[in-house]
Amino acid sequence: MPHLIDGKAMAAKLRDVIGEEVGRLNADQAFTPGLAVVLVGEDPASHVYVRNKARQAAEAGMQSFEHRLDASVSEQALLALIDQLNQDPAVHGILVQLPLPDHIAENRIIEAITPAKDVDGFHPVNVGRVAIDGQGMTPCTPLGCKLLLEHQLGDLSGRHAVVLGRSNIVGKPMANLLLQANCTVTIAHSRTHDLPAVCREADILVVAVGRPGMVKAEWIKPGAILIDVGINRIDGGERTRLVGDIDFQAAQDVAGAITPVPGGVGPMTIACLLFNTLQASCRQQGLPFPDDLAARAWQSPAAMSP
Repeated sequence: MPHLIDGKAMAAKLRDVIGEEVGRLNADQAFTPGLAVVLVGEDPASHVYVRNKARQAAEAGMQSFEHRLDASVSEQALLALIDQLNQDPAVHGILVQLPLPDHIAENRIIEAITPAKDVDGFHPVNVGRVAIDGQGMTPCTPLGCKLLLEHQLGDLSGRHAVVLGRSNIVGKPMANLLLQANCTVTIAHSRTHDLPAVCREADILVVAVGRPGMVKAEWIKPGAILIDVGINRIDGGERTRLVGDIDFQAAQDVAGAITPVPGGVGPMTIACLLFNTLQASCRQQGLPFPDDLAARAWQSPAAMSP
């Protein structure tokens, strides 16, 4: 049986360390990091996600600002709100929950957020900085995946990583982070020839395609580390259930370690949103950001052993 990478437990420990750092900043510097979350429309899943973000930000000692807008809000009104948040010194991070209604251009909204407050890491300036020198704001899900891998493996240098999926949100930034960690990186996708064979070459396989159970046991190199980013809701009989993009039951007979769904990457995404907000607030205040923050979380006795 492989080791299960417990993202829920690891995210809780990371949030604890972030909360300690927020408390120190509040005591020593008399300021509190602030996160503004903007939700447009009534999508139930988005409402739950935003509520969790706000709750966890507050539990970490941060200020949480929620802005819930009707689905009919105009693009101009949403841009005006973002401009207001850009100018607000109490707000250090801005997140606009995606997707947006069809009449609003997502790229225009993302580009309106000042890069220094773009804690989602989607602004083109941050995308470029992450690709060039790793100094931009890193998208939360890829950052969470990288932290899980580093906790599991330590130094990632020299390992062959295959990223299955090429989205701007996960696949492309994930590949950049792994390159910066000195992995040999292959990006695979729907047009890849002999996809199972490519996946079988991976020491690290990160899957983010949105297709339940797509990756089968025979696609996996024995002992490989599997990071399943997929969150798919399928019919489970009396009620639906969540599954990943990897055939979890079959993969357990082959993998060296694997993230479950739920309880793997998802909790780390929100923890990394708080991580980014803390980092953004330190930069805006001209204060050093503790580079060992994640390491402090993993070194805690309460953290899971690899």
